[in-house]
Amino acid sequence: MPADMSHLPVSTRRTFLSLVGALGVGGALAACGGDTGGLDSGGGSGGGKPTLKQWYHLYGESGTEQAVQRYAQGYERAAVEVQWTPGDYESKLSSGLLSDSGPDVFEYQLNVDMVRSGQIVPLDDIVGPVRGDYTDTDITATSLDGSIYGVKIVDDTGFLYYRKSLLAAAGVQPPTTMDELIDASRALNRDGVKGLFIGNDAGVTPAFGGGALLDLVLWSAGTANITADGQIGFTTPEAKDSFRKLRELAESGSILLGAPTDFWDPSAFTQELAAMQWCGLWAMPKIEEAFGDDFGIVPWPALSATVGKPVTFLGGWTSFVSAKARDVDLAKDFVKWLWIDNAEAQEDFNLSYGFHIPPRKSLAARAQKLQEGVAAEALRIFNESAVAPNPMWTPKMKSAFADAATAIVRGGGDIDAELAKAQQAVEAELARLSA
Repeated sequence: MPADMSHLPVSTRRTFLSLVGALGVGGALAACGGDTGGLDSGGGSGGGKPTLKQWYHLYGESGTEQAVQRYAQGYERAAVEVQWTPGDYESKLSSGLLSDSGPDVFEYQLNVDMVRSGQIVPLDDIVGPVRGDYTDTDITATSLDGSIYGVKIVDDTGFLYYRKSLLAAAGVQPPTTMDELIDASRALNRDGVKGLFIGNDAGVTPAFGGGALLDLVLWSAGTANITADGQIGFTTPEAKDSFRKLRELAESGSILLGAPTDFWDPSAFTQELAAMQWCGLWAMPKIEEAFGDDFGIVPWPALSATVGKPVTFLGGWTSFVSAKARDVDLAKDFVKWLWIDNAEAQEDFNLSYGFHIPPRKSLAARAQKLQEGVAAEALRIFNESAVAPNPMWTPKMKSAFADAATAIVRGGGDIDAELAKAQQAVEAELARLSA
């Protein structure tokens, strides 16, 4: 069942949807895969040119829709019809890709069911010549079964934002380990200001935009939900230790719960309800507006000084070509023209209407807005610490793991027992995928 994001403010959906990943499209497509037919790429609006249909979700950042319309008008080989999709983009995309009126080109995140059900085409021929200009995490996030299926169009990431002045007053250094984070949160929890905000769900329950720490709790312990060799990684001793630390933090009484908005919005931080907050790069302009240079960022702390490492997530959006596109080669040419060759449009799209990182490394390295101060630090952390989501991690797996994490961190459940239940569900999904 695709997630309904209509409860989120439009200004948030661009970034939030990029975080949650493929929740429903892949599964729906897998269930209905094998359909044939083609999209109508003709029509009268093209003035004799073929027509390409390009779908976006509704970006809340002012000017973004006008920008993509402008980019589309610059493509000479076809008339590009841009569909701006308000509301539940995932459900509409799921239906659209199964019909004769769906997109030729669309944005989303890669997931295994889209690949295994043949709904998208490989893009190795257009990405391969420039793959060295993308981070390894971008390539990992867009690849499966040895092929590259998408072209990154937006890179997003997150940080632990902190108020410099509050940490200095408390004699606290920016944390680099979980023990340091717990100690810092306790020390900063004073004068009516909570030490830390990681979401109203303590970072472990996806409903209403939560679950911010579900991947970080594993990555920071040197493991992952599914490891690179396809094994379950959330039952290791390090993963269990990481859950113990997160539960200790949640039970410390120093984290903010019940904030007006969740982790994806910086309001709890900018309204001085908490001295530190886990939030996205997209929030940096609002935080800078509120505090000037009185803030800093670090990645999510490592489990300890000897286990794991500081990490952050790779979010953002990726452009795909539908296998049902009537002219797949033309659709691929358009994606290459816009999202690989058109450097001006890519920088404009990422930095003129919001605050994101252009996926091409050469563009990010010279982008004026990423050259100095905290923004430059953000780019450094992203390049050094971002971890790609695993396209094999399906919605069923995520749901089972989130249930376990919620029971452990918020319910005081037995770590071994809860993770064992999640393991059983994930093993069933892995068996389905390998059948």
